[in-house]
Amino acid sequence: MNTSQTVTAGGHEELAGSQGARFGMWLFLFTELLLFGVLFTTYAVFRAQHPEAFHRAHLELNRTLGTVNTILLITSSWWMALAVWAVREGRRRLGTWMLLGTFVLGYAFLINKAFEYHAKVHHGLFPGFSALEALPHGERMFFTLYFAMTGLHSLHVLAGLSLIGYLLMRRLNGGLYTEDATRVEVVGLYWHLVDLIWIYLFPLLYLIG
Repeated sequence: MNTSQTVTAGGHEELAGSQGARFGMWLFLFTELLLFGVLFTTYAVFRAQHPEAFHRAHLELNRTLGTVNTILLITSSWWMALAVWAVREGRRRLGTWMLLGTFVLGYAFLINKAFEYHAKVHHGLFPGFSALEALPHGERMFFTLYFAMTGLHSLHVLAGLSLIGYLLMRRLNGGLYTEDATRVEVVGLYWHLVDLIWIYLFPLLYLIG
């Protein structure tokens, strides 16, 4: 009788903890969406004021790298969803491989972004550089917003990779059992946000300028 009550109480405690973790992450994601919403709105306002300048500036972006990065993040988001499912089903090996694959794809995204940033810096198209300061106001605003939005997004990718790395370390230490599913799910929610934001950034910056 007492044992049953203890197990039941423990189950309720674990359920409440899982719900609290999910609620906390959803609340955090909402604030992140507000942050990027402000940046998207700012971009839309300046683009409406300088449509031709924004169009000329966006032609300087590497659409091929942008497309590759989009494929990388969409695939990684799918693998993250599979990792959540695998851990919930007790398939630790599959969950580990999916997390590792997500980590590798996210890292590849940052490498591509670094190459793209390097090209812009090399041509002086970076805030504070003389080549950028010599451009018309509209084009300067485009590149300023481009680096602000993609730079902030890259920091979110880096944070997501840190969280995935934490999960992989738990696996090395014998973790990632079914009871770890909530941890994986919460990290997965964050990673899906990273993917979702890029899905908006890619057409906004690379396709329609």
